[in-house]
Amino acid sequence: MSRLAAKFEELSQSGRKALIPFITAGDPFPGFTVPMMHAMVEAGVDVIELGVPFSDPMADGPVIQRASERALAHKMSLRRTLSMAMEFRRTNQHTPVVLMGYVNPIEVMGYEEFANAAQRAQVDGILTVDLPPEEGELCSALLKARDIDPIFLLAPNSSADRIQKMDAVGSGYLYYVSLKGVTGAGHLDTADVAAKLQELRANTRLPVAIGFGVKDAQTAKTLAALGDGVVVGSALISKIEANLDDPEQAKKEIIELLASMRQAMDSNGS
Repeated sequence: MSRLAAKFEELSQSGRKALIPFITAGDPFPGFTVPMMHAMVEAGVDVIELGVPFSDPMADGPVIQRASERALAHKMSLRRTLSMAMEFRRTNQHTPVVLMGYVNPIEVMGYEEFANAAQRAQVDGILTVDLPPEEGELCSALLKARDIDPIFLLAPNSSADRIQKMDAVGSGYLYYVSLKGVTGAGHLDTADVAAKLQELRANTRLPVAIGFGVKDAQTAKTLAALGDGVVVGSALISKIEANLDDPEQAKKEIIELLASMRQAMDSNGS
């Protein structure tokens, strides 16, 4: 059983939901990332999505775009991101790590070389924003052969057929984009999310994590009651951006926000 499958099974048995933070590797500087990952685990997160910096992050809003720009200014790359995952894994064998990024750096490295490198780094999942299941079967097969979960994004307008396709090709969990637009955009309509989750449940066996638009503890609590996990990214990276001259303050504010989300999510079952 993969770390992701084991984590979601553990959470299900305890009646809890996954808290999944996203940060961009190397933002605001490379030495910040791995200590931040460990601090987030101490704050109660269950899975970490580690963003691979990219020069054209089309699905991301301005907050995460600027995070990529800051990281790229420090010469961050896919290989350096994998090295960070490997460094984290030296002292944490329990928390699943998912790389989230775009297909171009993977294609430059080569699918098989990337799959081997991800396996060496003990990465647990790969979420490639612009590689749909119809075009990603080769990459998905290489990852699955190495016990790495290929994870796919589902949009509000995804059909039942498409959900079933992602269920067949993907593993680990499905990432449901809860609103139209880029990361950090708009306002959530929880009634729409609840209705879509019913359709998702009918067409997938996989856990569903809900992201895009998660800003505070109350939103996390509301969405946790609907899905199996909650993904928060822009709200965390905003803390980094607001404290570029004081990274320790950024870390403190991120931990406080995550801890409040963890407490709120856990109170759903109490």
